[in-house]
Amino acid sequence: MKTDVENQTRTYPKSDVLHPFDPLSFEELGRAVTIVQEHDKFNRDTRFVMMKAKEVSKEFIAGYKTGNAFDREVEVTLIDCGQRQTLEVEVSLNSGKVTRWEVTREVGQPMLIPDEFVEMTLIAIQDERVIRALEKRGLGLAERGLVCIDPLTAGHFGSNEDPTQRLIRGMFLMRKEANDNIYAHPIENLTVLVDMYDRVVVDLRDDGVVPIPQTMRNYERQYIQKLRPDLKPIRITQPKGVNFDVKGWGISWQRWRFHMSFNAREGLVLHDVRYMDEEAGRERPICFRASISEMTVPYCDVTSTNGVKNAFDVGEYGLGVLTNSLTLGCDCLGDIRYFDFDFINAFGEIESIPNAICMHEEDDSIMWKHTDLRTEKVENRRSTKLIVSFIATVGNYEYGFYWVFRQDGSLELEVKANGIVQTGAVVPGEQPRHGTLIEEGLYAPYHQHFFCARLDMNLDGPKNQVVEVESESEPTGPKNPRGAAFVTKTSVFKTEKEAQRRHKYETVRTWVIQNPNSKNRMGTNVGYRIEPTEVVLPFFNDDSSIAKRAGYLNNHLWVTKFDEGEMFAAGRYPNQNPGPDGLPRWIEQDRNIENEDIVVWYVFGHHHVPRLEDWPVMPNAKLGFKLKPSGFFGVNPAIDLPPARRAAKEHAGCCSTGDTAEFVPQRLTRLMRRTIRREKLMAEYEAGLAADEKAGK
Repeated sequence: MKTDVENQTRTYPKSDVLHPFDPLSFEELGRAVTIVQEHDKFNRDTRFVMMKAKEVSKEFIAGYKTGNAFDREVEVTLIDCGQRQTLEVEVSLNSGKVTRWEVTREVGQPMLIPDEFVEMTLIAIQDERVIRALEKRGLGLAERGLVCIDPLTAGHFGSNEDPTQRLIRGMFLMRKEANDNIYAHPIENLTVLVDMYDRVVVDLRDDGVVPIPQTMRNYERQYIQKLRPDLKPIRITQPKGVNFDVKGWGISWQRWRFHMSFNAREGLVLHDVRYMDEEAGRERPICFRASISEMTVPYCDVTSTNGVKNAFDVGEYGLGVLTNSLTLGCDCLGDIRYFDFDFINAFGEIESIPNAICMHEEDDSIMWKHTDLRTEKVENRRSTKLIVSFIATVGNYEYGFYWVFRQDGSLELEVKANGIVQTGAVVPGEQPRHGTLIEEGLYAPYHQHFFCARLDMNLDGPKNQVVEVESESEPTGPKNPRGAAFVTKTSVFKTEKEAQRRHKYETVRTWVIQNPNSKNRMGTNVGYRIEPTEVVLPFFNDDSSIAKRAGYLNNHLWVTKFDEGEMFAAGRYPNQNPGPDGLPRWIEQDRNIENEDIVVWYVFGHHHVPRLEDWPVMPNAKLGFKLKPSGFFGVNPAIDLPPARRAAKEHAGCCSTGDTAEFVPQRLTRLMRRTIRREKLMAEYEAGLAADEKAGK
């Protein structure tokens, strides 16, 4: 079968040398599609779900030299709608052949395809039962043109659900005019379930009419009657150019070296992250692969509409295919380097997202500073950070993901959640029990946002372990005479079951990833510590559907022995998966994780009780975590930063005064003069007292 790729024209910008970490290029996607479509088992009912470069191992990269030839392998996920099957396929681009074609044995459905969102809407809106349900709410033919359907994953809420169906659940909303905010007018108590294999509505649930909220509340500029005066411009310029170097998808900045890739499911992935340690005189590996493995948004409501919303945004929708095309001056500010992303749609056609990834530098205030009060000499170093980011729109929410590299050797992931809250309708005058009333008859349900970072660590080599550190007060006594001392206690996790852990405020519990085979100058294990931002636990009960499907949320920390098949915290196919799958299932093996090739899974979240200020569009909610060196370096790795320069022309020069040879410590001089004067006065006073006493006064 011929592919439509031949009819597409696009020049794909690439480096001279292909690297094993590089995402599939436009050309490679086209070749892979052709190979798959020409296979004898491919038929007219087959649809593409995802295609990505196959992961390479640490051992392979350790022996790889830039420019070496290697077999470029591609992983492809397909669905056969006629046979109602999920197919896992592998392709060798070098040989031009399919090397694997199997029906998956995994439970669940692959993530939804954007093409299915449109198909599902067309199927549902033409169904007679849907038409009658809308008419019951006073929405006739004219009004139905303003009705919208939000396509959501079906979840799994009972043992009688048919696993051979590929389901999408639809929620109904409407506009009052063409550009109106649909979330201001939800059609409550009405949901539809569509089987995308048979392309039919298999269930319609109508729990009774609730008045559709009528208040218009919009955020687009044409609806804002009076905008505040614009700020005077802040110019961010780098007249001498940027400080990072880009070769294909490989990045060098300051002491950092790393590679990037991008795929339809996870979005941005970091590979082989390293730091050049000048004191040690060598480039040191830190993390082999870092990504967002899964994210889940449980809605904490009981209605038949909001109560069934439990999105697995990575495994059910795919962050990569929902990525925004970023705009200079709006999404990114400064001297920007963009990266495009190419992917395939359901029919094997290549689509492109220009400016999918933004990379830039930012000033980051003071790195360190000290003023010697005795000499008044000042040493000041300013911090600059490198940020690699992308933004995905998943239905009503936008999620910005910002990987931040700092000059002190720390690596941070900051997530910015914003967009529009999900909404539901209540009878006017009624107070919602599980949400915040934001308009007459309109509420925003309580919910939570959870993210799981997968960190395939490689601290100074592949054999690592995780240590738990807790602080404890000692009883007042000989060892703590003033009652203010505390000690730290550490324990090494030996097996996977031991490493199921939660944060604990009472002991300031934290975790350090270590290499027991690499010592710092004090003879202790080198390490990196996980520092949290917001600490959240889920509020669902153990017998709930979401507890079974998203068991990875029960802990903030998981540690597993590396297995190339264990990539996603909720399992390979969380869509329609009843659970348990992923981390809770894998750790039943209880493998050894002490001084082994391990993967660290860190779960962080945001507890969202909506405010009036979150409506009609919410400001950023920031969350994330930081990987901070803890004994990895012998001294402060930012000690060698050059002194900060003053920006203003009238203050040209260096902020630091330590290099000024003729510096006069004026403050100290003043203090000394005051002290001498006080001592002289005190001496005169005491001499007067002595004279009076001698005179008998």
